[in-house]
Amino acid sequence: MNIDNLKSQMRKGMLEFCVLLLLKRGDAYASEMITRLKEAHLIVMEGTLYPLLTRLKNDGLLAYRWEESTQGPPRKYYSITSLGLQFLEQLQESWNEIARSVYLLLSENNSLTESTNNSETE
Repeated sequence: MNIDNLKSQMRKGMLEFCVLLLLKRGDAYASEMITRLKEAHLIVMEGTLYPLLTRLKNDGLLAYRWEESTQGPPRKYYSITSLGLQFLEQLQESWNEIARSVYLLLSENNSLTESTNNSETE
C-alpha cells in the first residue's frame, strides 16, 4: 500500500472540517484559505478547494460576498452560516470521538509494546 496515497485520502477527508474551522475564525477568500491550510501543513490545491467551497455553499453551510481589492480583481470572501456552525459542531464531536478511539488504540498498543519489551528484558 502506498502511504502517500493514504495520507492524501486522509487529508481530503478532513478538508471540509478544516475549511469550516478556518471560517469560524473569520471570513476568508480562497487563496487566503490555501495559505492558512499550507501553514498548518495541509497541502491543498485550488482544484480541490474550489469544488469543495461550491458544494459547501450549495449545502447552505457557507455564504460569500464580493469585495473590491487594492491588489487586483474583486475577491470572493466566504463566511460560515449558522447552519455551517451547527454542522461544524457535529463534525467536532465526530472528530473528538475518532481521536479518542485512535488515542485509546495507540495507548493500548504502547502498553502492549512496553509489556513485551519488559518481558523480553527479564
